[in-house]
Amino acid sequence: MRNPVRHVVNPAHASYRWWVLVVTSIGALMASLTGGTLIIALPDILRDLHTDIFSLLWIVVGYTLVATVLVLNAGRIADMVGRARSYTLGFVVFTVASILCALAPDAKQLILWRLVQGVGGALLMANATALVTDAFPRPELGRALGINAMVIGAGAILGPILGGWLTGFGWRTIFWFNVPIGLVGAAAAGLILVEQVQHDRRVEIDWVGSVLYFIGLMGLMMALAFGGVYGWTTWWVVGGFLAFVVATPVFLWVEAHHHAPLLDLSLFRDRLFAMGNLTGFLNSIARNGVLFLLVFYLQGARGEDPVTAGLMLAPLAIGLIVLSPISGALADRYGSRELATAGMVITGLGLAGLMTLQTDTPYWQLAFWQLVVGAGSGIFNSPNTSAVMGVVPPNKRGAGAGTRMMLMQSGFVVSIALAIGLVTASMDPK
Repeated sequence: MRNPVRHVVNPAHASYRWWVLVVTSIGALMASLTGGTLIIALPDILRDLHTDIFSLLWIVVGYTLVATVLVLNAGRIADMVGRARSYTLGFVVFTVASILCALAPDAKQLILWRLVQGVGGALLMANATALVTDAFPRPELGRALGINAMVIGAGAILGPILGGWLTGFGWRTIFWFNVPIGLVGAAAAGLILVEQVQHDRRVEIDWVGSVLYFIGLMGLMMALAFGGVYGWTTWWVVGGFLAFVVATPVFLWVEAHHHAPLLDLSLFRDRLFAMGNLTGFLNSIARNGVLFLLVFYLQGARGEDPVTAGLMLAPLAIGLIVLSPISGALADRYGSRELATAGMVITGLGLAGLMTLQTDTPYWQLAFWQLVVGAGSGIFNSPNTSAVMGVVPPNKRGAGAGTRMMLMQSGFVVSIALAIGLVTASMDPK
């Protein structure tokens, strides 16, 4: 017998899908706010904890690395025990970890609790898109995902601005700020979300695949981030590249022969799923390091304070927040291919424009090229996500959403590692 508490909103009613969108948007807002507020606070964390750029890398990327490796397992578990339960648990873990991050006395503990936060992030990321896809009919899916992307854009706008303001009260406040959002999200998920897809209770985790993926991605990340400052021939930099080169094909072989693989390679037999995920991965590499580089450009080269720097980064997300719901609705009507292609091209033009920045570049030029990058991302994201998730069978949507998020987050890790490599190339490693 089902728990009646979960029927606060009748899942058979047409309004239920919009409540699902609200709940998943809370998670998207929390995640996007956290990313923006943390990045703007990095210079203060570096000074206050008397740490080094190596620790800073783990504070930023450790969360994403754990979330990336676990997101596929989280998707599989969600398909087995229920997406609503897994999503609610994600809010709880993320919120508790945020409290512990705020209380961390040193960089080591901050890194540790950021890793735990990544576990919660994996549960949220693996289930949000699948829950929306379950709830919305195919003709409305693009618009729904566009609204989700718009919320992410709003968080991306507010994150650096909010982070700059919160940093004035101490960088720890950026983690305390997550707590009320996480509590509201957990309560809403627990009271509203209902399991809509029959799940398989046979839980089996591909630990070998998980370890191989972690080793390969971590090796690549460390090599890209520090090869420029420590030297590309340093033994552990070379070792990082070798770990990636060796672990990746072994990982793919294991997944092809495992009866319950971490990565379901059969999903890639669908050309639309395969190409949509490939372009999403490349887009993630291209744009995710931009915010990190701009923070150090504004607070370092230009000497701006955190609040001003946050305000100056707002155009990066304005295009995303404006165009995401529009492109999602257009994708529902006209298809996704042309829109996604146009979004990639526009993003590339914006990134090329940002390459022209100098210390004395007028702000209007910086704002314009940020706006172009954001617009390209807004045009690309919703149609691409809608196309990818629209071809995944209902009983594999957790795995499909997990695969999509794994590749996007892998792109984020690579992008940030490259960005850190550029920053550290001009620093003394000691």
